[in-house]
Amino acid sequence: MITLGIDTSNYATSVALVDNDTHQVIFSEKRFLSVDEGKIGLRQQQALFEHIKNLTNIFSSFKGVDIGAVGVSVRPKDEDNSYMPCFLAGKMSAYSIGGAMNLPVIESSHQTGHLASALFDLNKPELFDRTLLMLHVSGGTTDILLAENGIVKKSLGSSMDLFAGQAVDRLGVKLGFPFPAGQYVSDLAEKCEEKIPKPKISVKGYNCNLSGLENQCDKLLAQGYTREYVCKYCLTFVAHTLIKMIKNVKEDLGDIPLVLAGGVMSSTVIKKIVTEKLPDAMFVKPQFSSDNAIGVAVNAYRKVTNG
Repeated sequence: MITLGIDTSNYATSVALVDNDTHQVIFSEKRFLSVDEGKIGLRQQQALFEHIKNLTNIFSSFKGVDIGAVGVSVRPKDEDNSYMPCFLAGKMSAYSIGGAMNLPVIESSHQTGHLASALFDLNKPELFDRTLLMLHVSGGTTDILLAENGIVKKSLGSSMDLFAGQAVDRLGVKLGFPFPAGQYVSDLAEKCEEKIPKPKISVKGYNCNLSGLENQCDKLLAQGYTREYVCKYCLTFVAHTLIKMIKNVKEDLGDIPLVLAGGVMSSTVIKKIVTEKLPDAMFVKPQFSSDNAIGVAVNAYRKVTNG
């Protein structure tokens, strides 16, 4: 069965077609929303408009695709009060396609889509049936989540102020890069050969504070440190924060398998630091870690075939 996935987050429009029988992604396109130079985000009405334009262009390239179900993310998180207008663009498209083709439409959260995408890439079907921890780190989340049967069930901890992706993006924009700037920050950080001293982080229990990171990066730039050094410092700070949060959870809940997802987790700098301290942490390829509709399509298949 081929399933269609649609994800319209606050960062990007994503559409994917997944052949679940052959375990192949046969189509995947992600278009970042247009943000004016120097800005660090969009108003929701502008994001909604951008999604409608992007979806129209993407779907115009589809010709004769035989699909069995449509999956769509309709909210950011698996919480009753989770809502963001930008997801309405994807929901409208999904129900239009599903109604016209007499197909089931399967709703999910953006976070569950990330989980399913990561598990699809790991290609370990047994993980869908296990209790897992997922660390979801992006521009809108820095969350440790408890998942069961491939679905996010509960948030265990988060950032109490600034999200990791926000800190990274703000640094990148200050350095002159377009938003979202995570990839540019990561690329610069990889060029730094200096050793970064272990930063003083702020973690209490399962939660963290990251607002101080922005101030520390500003201070380093003012002191004349290179752009490469500051970018590496920023990602190092994030990595050590995540490590401490995860260790605190595992001390209480035991050695539950850990999956990492979200755009920030695509950073090779963060991956290197985290895997040194948590060698069993399961990272996935950038295509399956960052915003995409692949997991939404996989979730639709699982829902239709397994109930």
